[in-house]
Amino acid sequence: MSTSDSQTLIIAVIVLLALIAAAWILTRQRNSRHLQERFGPEYRRVVAERGDRAKAEAELRAREKRVERFKIVPLTPPDATRFADQWGELQTHFVDNPPSVVAAADRLVRELMVKRGYPMEDFERQAADISVDHAALVENYRAAHAIGVLNERGDASTEQLRKAVVYYRDLFDELLEVRPGSPPPPPESRTQV
Repeated sequence: MSTSDSQTLIIAVIVLLALIAAAWILTRQRNSRHLQERFGPEYRRVVAERGDRAKAEAELRAREKRVERFKIVPLTPPDATRFADQWGELQTHFVDNPPSVVAAADRLVRELMVKRGYPMEDFERQAADISVDHAALVENYRAAHAIGVLNERGDASTEQLRKAVVYYRDLFDELLEVRPGSPPPPPESRTQV
């Protein structure tokens, strides 16, 4: 093999390695962008919590794979109406008994999650599961849960309880999706806090 052939081979190997490295970097950036877009604020929270982007991204990918195995189903129209009616009833009692309404809102959201197909495990696992398809609301779900813990100790203010109900309602409304082509629950069954 001549010197020029050796040099050409070395240059070709270097170019090939550079292309492989560039492809790997682009793929990693594309995967990071996908996770940032899908998880939004949850992406930043997990990166800050883990202190390492690669570890955080591995966790978020694991969440995606875990939730892909769930059988998340839309509600039937009768179930959606029943849940909407229960939420409307729950909200009518807020003025008279905010602490019990927050506890009831938490139970109703968890019941709705189970009905949709989310497994009921510890709260952090629930929040992680919800973050995959409802990333915009998971921070509020965590905040509502934290207020619920304060509520159980008798340390939550009325304003905090009001916020918890609003946070639960936001997640509830998003989880209350109905099978395509089905009419939504009647608006008169919904009230505002």
